[in-house]
Amino acid sequence: MDLNGLRVMGIDPGLTRCGLSVVQAGHGRAVFPVAVGVVRTPAAEDLTGRLLRLSNSVNEWMDDYQPDVVAIERIFERGNVSTVMHTAHAVGVLVLSAAQRGIPVHMYTPSEVKKAISGNGRADKKQMTIMITRILGLSEPPKPADAADALALAVCHCWRAPLLARQAALTSVPRQGQHP
Repeated sequence: MDLNGLRVMGIDPGLTRCGLSVVQAGHGRAVFPVAVGVVRTPAAEDLTGRLLRLSNSVNEWMDDYQPDVVAIERIFERGNVSTVMHTAHAVGVLVLSAAQRGIPVHMYTPSEVKKAISGNGRADKKQMTIMITRILGLSEPPKPADAADALALAVCHCWRAPLLARQAALTSVPRQGQHP
């Protein structure tokens, strides 16, 4: 399945720092960087103000870059309930922005992304940054780590999209003897 030209927005969700990226799939495993950045919200601001800042930023990115799909990190328990809750609020705002535009969202665990990018589901931040810099042919590593993570999420989806498309096609084809 050729998904050449697929534009993927990668999001590393966070309330204090949210990594955003856009890449475009080429032929085979080629992926080209389009944009990368980090949205920051001040910790001293109230939750609603921070979520509004995050929403405004992600909406601007989606309007500017017109992604076909969003790849976002799946929330997992990190031990600090407050951090998980703030990240969950941020994810809700980010997913809503995509849903309002009819953009499909795919969620990946950190280990899925690490395995796709480095071949090792336990790769550390340094290994991931080196690999994403190499894969995208960047002249220097993306900083901070949230930016590199957002790029890794987008590349992960580009490489998984053909399999996901084949799986979707198989489940939509009626079996012999079944009515559509």
